Amino acid sequence: MIGAPVRRVDGRAKVTGAARYSYEEQVANPAYAVIVASTVAAGRIARIDAAEAQRLPGVMSVLTYRNAPRVNANAADRKLQVLQDDRVFYDRQPVALVVADTFERATDAASRVRVTYDRATPTTRMDAPGVEIFTPKSANNNPPDTSRGSFDAAFAAAPVKIDALYVTPAEFHNPMEPHATVAFWEGGRLTVYDASQGVFPRRKSIAAVFGIPDSDVRVISKFVGGGFGSKGGTNPHQILAAMAAKVVNRPVKIVLTRPQMFGGFGNRPHTEQRLRIGADRGGKLLALAHDVKSQVSRYDDFIENCAVISRMLYAVDNQITTHRGVRYDVVTPTYMRAPGESSGSFALESAMDELAYATGVDPLQLRLINYAETDPHEKKPWSSKSLRECYAQAAERFGWSRRTPQPRSMRSPDGMLLGMGMASSTYPSNRSSASAAATMHADGSLLASSGGVDIGTGAYTAFTQIAAEAVGVPVSQARFELGDTMLPEAPQAGGSQLTASVANAVQAAGIALRDKLAALATGDPSSPLHGRDPGELVFGDGRVHLRERPAVGETFAQIVRRSGQATVSAHADVHHDRSKKGPYSSHAFGAHFAEVHVDPDFGTVRLARMVSAFAAGTIVNARTARSQYLGGAVWGVAMALHEEGRMDERTGRYMNANLENYLVPVNADIPQVEIILVDERDTEVNPLGIKGIGEIGNVGSAAAVANAVFHATGKRVRELPITPEKLLTSSA
Repeated sequence: MIGAPVRRVDGRAKVTGAARYSYEEQVANPAYAVIVASTVAAGRIARIDAAEAQRLPGVMSVLTYRNAPRVNANAADRKLQVLQDDRVFYDRQPVALVVADTFERATDAASRVRVTYDRATPTTRMDAPGVEIFTPKSANNNPPDTSRGSFDAAFAAAPVKIDALYVTPAEFHNPMEPHATVAFWEGGRLTVYDASQGVFPRRKSIAAVFGIPDSDVRVISKFVGGGFGSKGGTNPHQILAAMAAKVVNRPVKIVLTRPQMFGGFGNRPHTEQRLRIGADRGGKLLALAHDVKSQVSRYDDFIENCAVISRMLYAVDNQITTHRGVRYDVVTPTYMRAPGESSGSFALESAMDELAYATGVDPLQLRLINYAETDPHEKKPWSSKSLRECYAQAAERFGWSRRTPQPRSMRSPDGMLLGMGMASSTYPSNRSSASAAATMHADGSLLASSGGVDIGTGAYTAFTQIAAEAVGVPVSQARFELGDTMLPEAPQAGGSQLTASVANAVQAAGIALRDKLAALATGDPSSPLHGRDPGELVFGDGRVHLRERPAVGETFAQIVRRSGQATVSAHADVHHDRSKKGPYSSHAFGAHFAEVHVDPDFGTVRLARMVSAFAAGTIVNARTARSQYLGGAVWGVAMALHEEGRMDERTGRYMNANLENYLVPVNADIPQVEIILVDERDTEVNPLGIKGIGEIGNVGSAAAVANAVFHATGKRVRELPITPEKLLTSSA
């Protein structure tokens, strides 16, 4: 069953409305909370006038820094110390919370809260006078700086040099389901229904903020309408919902508006990346430097680790990478699909494309010349690497051989400039400890569970398939539970780690359950399998039988019923210490090939088609895997051509905080994207050979489009997104 394109087991519930998302949870007598957000990016609150709001019918409370419950400041980052003092650190920071008996009344009252500020001039540019630039302690758990060989000498001696600056803008998550939380207290115990990527990390963080044991917090996230990193961390609204519930002594619901999704909840940060590459005239890399400056808040050190991809993707002996934070008056940035690799691959793969033109080497051939047979950063063999196969299959399907190398040398049938570009893709194969349980019922149905969260990626389906195969029942007889801290502990859905972590625990629990069923059958004189060696038994299709005599056996239901138990259960814990490095380096790999058509007069760019191939070990479900790869590739197109948070540099406010002015692709922008699943077996990465796939589709896709635009126009745009204005004003 593993690998089969099984339809989503939760699909019917979602399309019929039976699947309840967090805000839709039915709780008794709920109140509704609405955030009042700051209109300045830096300063202090001078005065809050909530008198008019408090007089309105149905208003139960207006929380401000003067009356909000206190939180444990030592256990919370600054963003979660919400309504604790009068300081303002970023635009749209929560400065008050209105609680009322209906959402409409709360919204009306929030609009009547008057806040005045002592404004400070915000820092909004990397080149602002006196801006603070610092070296972080880490770059997303990686060393901020690395060095090998002698870059300066090798770069100085290289006959071909590239030295260019690449810029990516602030980008914002906009999952279909906005952030939403329902919270209520029962004595000292807190229950939270939350749109979250991980219930256990959320429980730990919320408990720390309120200074209560983890066991006194239950977090439930049964269905999540997309996350992409935005729901990976604890955010102010979750704390506010719990605060308000304690104050009004009833359940409180809170949901963010779409403009608030652009506010104090994190985003992909603005980066400036300098790439210096030295090569010989045949394209062989001699030296590479990747220096990153990343937008950071005043009070935290989150760094977009853009240069990590340059450390391992190509074979180069002399290299330096650096990461620096630049303090702005913004909210702390956060993880956004393929954090680091997505932004970093645009810079690296664009620079590699520039090197290809500088040396006259085909861009695909250039990457093969510099193919890393082992990990040059960790100096380890790969657990598996099928990047050559990705290149070959995608190039063949795309028709790369028909490309003429000269920019502006190809035209589409309608007279547009036609460009072809390509880029490599990679993402680390992450994994964490996880637990799972499996239970066989007396009717022969299987219930398996783990506390991971399905954020729309198909985890319910994938884990159902794995559990069904491990125990030996049809998928139709299996059901999986996710998203509750009452279930066995699991990591959050982030870093492409959930399936690779939980799947192995599910398999172990299924095998443990199968062993219990075998023991019951072979130890029962009433069973046709009594006294048999477990090694003689075969499990499948809801029954166990002798390997040599399939007719001799019985169903799982019969075994459970005869045992006198209502159910038979097993539990498994699979431990993985991420701090301990193994003998292999594990990554998934891929390749993108893009064709664009560019209007020579107006500079408008249209994606014509894209072919992307990926190799990521065992594919649990071919249908949902293709969907993940497709979504990632499309997001890269958005990064290249559409997405950009536009800040008013005078005020620190993002002005296009809505889906009318913050551009994302629509169906007409994406005519044809083909995904190739390259078969790969990895016996080292984990017992099932699974590599994460949720983020790799986003890596390199923007660069492939940007490289295609250069091939079409002869103009290199190094600052995303690529717009007609930039194409019409930039030089070749």
